[in-house]
Amino acid sequence: MSGTLDGLRIAILATDGVEEVELTEPRSAVENAGASTELVSLADGEIQAMNGDIEPAGTHPVDRVASEVSASDYDAVIMPGGTVNADRLRMDDDVLRFVRDAFEAGTPVAAICHAPWTLVEAGVVDGRTLTSFPSLRTDIRNAGGKPVDEEVVTDGTLTTSRNPDDLPAFCARIVQEFAAARA
Repeated sequence: MSGTLDGLRIAILATDGVEEVELTEPRSAVENAGASTELVSLADGEIQAMNGDIEPAGTHPVDRVASEVSASDYDAVIMPGGTVNADRLRMDDDVLRFVRDAFEAGTPVAAICHAPWTLVEAGVVDGRTLTSFPSLRTDIRNAGGKPVDEEVVTDGTLTTSRNPDDLPAFCARIVQEFAAARA
């Protein structure tokens, strides 16, 4: 895997309430494959990660804020879950612009657990097959997407997974998809 993603710049879109392992494990996977990552959030400083939405975990320094980034700054985007994280992100106009621009540009996007809430709000799931945490399936269906209950799903440039239990498959798939998009 080492070197597979050499030279790629990947945005990790997250804020307070992000599920710790859904931030750290995909980040490690792409960095171990040679990519560089930047944590893009709503404000400067640090974000507070959580375990299971209720127990505080680590804090993570923000590299850039959504209002100052462009989809063209990155080769791929990772969207970790966490209920509060996803709910806060989907309410931010700069985040929604960034996500829509990434999809318009054909940039690979990977979203896990509750992250598809932001995709629904950005209006980019219509006609796509994706998976998520079970409580989002009605929202996905109402937005024109086809929700499925699978470990990991790739539809075009979008890769999704359901929850932290799916992280091994999710991490392997995103490295594979990000590498394929570069070829």
